[in-house]
Amino acid sequence: MKLKLDLHDIYNRGTDIDRALNDIMDEAEQKRVKTVEIIPGKGSGQLKKRVLRFLERKEIKARYHRIDKDSKNFGRLFVHFKH
Repeated sequence: MKLKLDLHDIYNRGTDIDRALNDIMDEAEQKRVKTVEIIPGKGSGQLKKRVLRFLERKEIKARYHRIDKDSKNFGRLFVHFKH
C-alpha cells in the first residue's frame, strides 16, 4: 500500500502544508504503509525545499527510514518507512 500527497492546491499556505505533511506521516504510521509519495511539483523548487526541511527535522526524521528523489520527475519525493 502506498499513500500519496499532492501539494499543488496548498503550495502557498505554510500552515496547511505542515499540517498535510504531519497528517500523511501519522496516517502512514497508523496504516503501516511502506511508502508515501509526496508531490510538491516542479515550479521554482521552493516548495520541495520546504518539504525536505520538514522531513529533516529531528522529530520527523525519527519516524521514517529514508527519502528517495524521483530521478525521472523532479517534482516528486518518496518517503519510505520501516515498521
